[in-house]
Amino acid sequence: MKVDKEKIGKVIEAAKLYYLLDYNQNEIAKILGVSRPTVSRLLQQAKSDGIVQINIMDPTEDVENLGTQLEKRFNLKKAVVASIPQYDDHIIKNYLGEIAAGYLDEIVKDDDIIGVTWGTTIYHVATELKQKFVKNVKVVQLKGGVSYAETNTYASEILYLFGKAYNTAPHNLPLPAIVDHVVVKQAMEADRHIRKILELGKQSNIALFTMGPIKTDSLLFQLGYFTESDLESLYGKAVGDICSRFFDKNGEICNESLNERTLGVNLDELRKKEYSILVSGGPNKIDGIYGALKGKYANVLITDQFTAKFLLDK
Repeated sequence: MKVDKEKIGKVIEAAKLYYLLDYNQNEIAKILGVSRPTVSRLLQQAKSDGIVQINIMDPTEDVENLGTQLEKRFNLKKAVVASIPQYDDHIIKNYLGEIAAGYLDEIVKDDDIIGVTWGTTIYHVATELKQKFVKNVKVVQLKGGVSYAETNTYASEILYLFGKAYNTAPHNLPLPAIVDHVVVKQAMEADRHIRKILELGKQSNIALFTMGPIKTDSLLFQLGYFTESDLESLYGKAVGDICSRFFDKNGEICNESLNERTLGVNLDELRKKEYSILVSGGPNKIDGIYGALKGKYANVLITDQFTAKFLLDK
């Protein structure tokens, strides 16, 4: 056992000298008092035993090529793929936020109407927005964001940051996303102020949204909107939601009665936008993004290289 420990000690020492301190193999041989071929064997063992793990981050990894393939496959106006170091939700949102903000900076022009939703992904976009000196741009909330729970939807922060970037006073939709009865929704929509904001959402030529997964810890599920029967109708059938409207793997609406009680933009309207931009990525979003693209709810996709590959393999 002692020999093994000694040997592993040597392997680790050689690896540290070589990979962390940049010594060459001859220098290491002298320091450890062994021959140069032995150093080579020690370094080889460090790799094969997993003591040294080499990750190559290729900044030129062909994300442009992945984007082009996604555009062809799903008939998109544009696909922008971020190269991320790790397939982790938090990291993904940071990278996608930056890329989406850059894309908006390219496309937003005078007189545009930008419709936005809420949630952590869109909040990451909002915090990365650059100030752009455009005239007469309007920003409007596409779906209700008032929560029955303590959970933060970031709706007001998002609107504020978008308004600031494009020098405009944003229009918020001071409503819950989903109500208990259709009559409640009809009464709310009959209000002339609310109707004006919903109308502005319909007129928006740029819509920016994300895709929520079917998970009890996802934001929408924490807001206290759903009855037990709502939940039963979604599990096993729905693959995700856009603007709190749930669809299956083919992009078909899942629960018509829930859809009838949802306030805000209809998914059909997203198909007509000049830019309908879906910002989404991550292991639990793949099926939902695929369903959204099958339903043609987005003509621009902003995602990461891992999600892009999974979508192309489906």
